Amino acid sequence: MPSLLLEAFSWLDWLAFGWYVLCWAWYYEYSRRNQRNRRCLAGVMHMYRYDWMTRLLERDARIADATIMTHLERNGAFFASSSLLILAALFGLLGSTDRAMGILSELSFTGQQMTSIGFEAKLLLLIALFIYAFFTFTWSMRQYNFCAILIGSAPLPSDPKTTAGAKKMFAIQAANVIDLAANQFNYGLRAYYFGLALLGWFLDPLIFMGSTLLVVSILYRREFHSKTLKALASGKDMQLKFKGILQREDFPAEPSALGQDHKEG
Repeated sequence: MPSLLLEAFSWLDWLAFGWYVLCWAWYYEYSRRNQRNRRCLAGVMHMYRYDWMTRLLERDARIADATIMTHLERNGAFFASSSLLILAALFGLLGSTDRAMGILSELSFTGQQMTSIGFEAKLLLLIALFIYAFFTFTWSMRQYNFCAILIGSAPLPSDPKTTAGAKKMFAIQAANVIDLAANQFNYGLRAYYFGLALLGWFLDPLIFMGSTLLVVSILYRREFHSKTLKALASGKDMQLKFKGILQREDFPAEPSALGQDHKEG
């Protein structure tokens, strides 16, 4: 089987696939390491989640908080069910590879002719990618379930047995757990993005490399340089100025959820 795969792909195909893996691994590691060193969506949203948990401890009625958590969980459920539909379509396509290859060969901008083994290998890679996405989204859903339980166990503001320090620690840990769930959801979305990039390999290895670079640039811009990030960060900057806090390091937050979340799932 390994020899058949070597014969099914050219050196340009292997170069494009190596570029794909390298880009995904590099962006994963880059975004993980810079969540605490640079201003990005993950870091700013962590501060808002801490604010959310702090405000939660100040009110008795927490129906709105439970509603928000349910909405976040439903987002993961939607993409998990979508992953199953995509997997069903891909498995169905495995049974009609000759027809699919015939359609691709008629396109004028496709590159070299694919063998049936090469086409099926690419389909299997897509299947593996969306299986990963399915498990990532379902794990995010479970973590949001844990967050809902945390909200239910949050101490009431009138509880005399809970100290201010205990409430602060609860807000930090609850925000960290929500971060873990949100990061898993982001990993699932990232798999969708790179799945779209992988479709370029069915056309041509050079298109595959270009689509991979395009996906990484889109992800990077949205995470580190988007208008949404600027709007969220400016709002947080205004809050910090009013509180007399000039440095982000002074804001109470735990790095564990942002720096080690890749070990989960």
